[in-house]
Amino acid sequence: MPRVGIRFVTCVTATALVLAACSKKEEAAPAAAPAPAPAVEAPPPPPKAANSSTFMIGELSAVALRDGRLEFPNDTKIFGVGHTPDDVGALLSAAGQPTDKIHLDLDPLLVKGADRVMLFDAGAGSNFGPSAGQLPQSLQEAGVDAQAVTDIFISHVHGDHIGGLTNAEGALTFPNAKIHISKPEWKFFSGLKAEQAAGMGVQNFDALVKAMKPKVDAFAPGAELVPGVVKAVEIKGHTPGHSGYKITSASDSLLYIGDAMHSSIISVQKPDWPMNFDSDQKTGAASRASLLAELASTGQRVYAVHFPFPGLGKIEKRGDGYVWVAE
Repeated sequence: MPRVGIRFVTCVTATALVLAACSKKEEAAPAAAPAPAPAVEAPPPPPKAANSSTFMIGELSAVALRDGRLEFPNDTKIFGVGHTPDDVGALLSAAGQPTDKIHLDLDPLLVKGADRVMLFDAGAGSNFGPSAGQLPQSLQEAGVDAQAVTDIFISHVHGDHIGGLTNAEGALTFPNAKIHISKPEWKFFSGLKAEQAAGMGVQNFDALVKAMKPKVDAFAPGAELVPGVVKAVEIKGHTPGHSGYKITSASDSLLYIGDAMHSSIISVQKPDWPMNFDSDQKTGAASRASLLAELASTGQRVYAVHFPFPGLGKIEKRGDGYVWVAE
């Protein structure tokens, strides 16, 4: 065989041996471990509901403060007296709400002026159990010290509006604040017996009256309480001296309506339906109807303590009735 052929065969043989050796090494190599699956991140927790919401009234800074939520069965013993649960349920269903229960928020209002920190109603305190009484936490979230409050304006003396005036020990929650309440309302309240007050949701009556008394400023209905800023507005029917408050700054104003209306659906759409929380149901219904007509006509901005948080909006005329338009 020619030398070239021998070299070729030798090279081919050597190459084959090398390839065979490599092949054996590759076969002998263990299989690579599978790559780990990428870690799946847990979804973030839902955002915590805010307990305070800040807005402006002209040049005044205001804060809606969450105190809690109240729940009532749709049994027409409170809402829709004289009607049926189906009548009430139809209104709730049309608004996208459950039909078996009626929910009311409880949201006192704080307004900061140049030299005043003003609170409108004081929440439930311990009167309504764990579903309410959250005002101290909401104030803390808003960065407001209870000792900084200078004035408290009480709409009326039901337990979900005055219970927060004192703490568990019976001491004033807002020790430096003057308590503004209408003369008829204070006379009515201070003349009650403890069992009567309990029927209005006030569980600590004697201690509450004792603590309030030195701080009370009892005013005539409709009085101007802070010149140019806060004026009482008499709204009859709910309690003997129930009062709303008009808060004004420059050309802007807000009407705090207290319990002139409770439900943003039922009270607004059916103002003539009797409401069992009203001490004078006929007068209460007439007051609601009159107030709704006035608010819709003027476009007055409203703060409704029991409407869905933060309770800020306006009343609009729709067809033959009215609707609440939240801001």
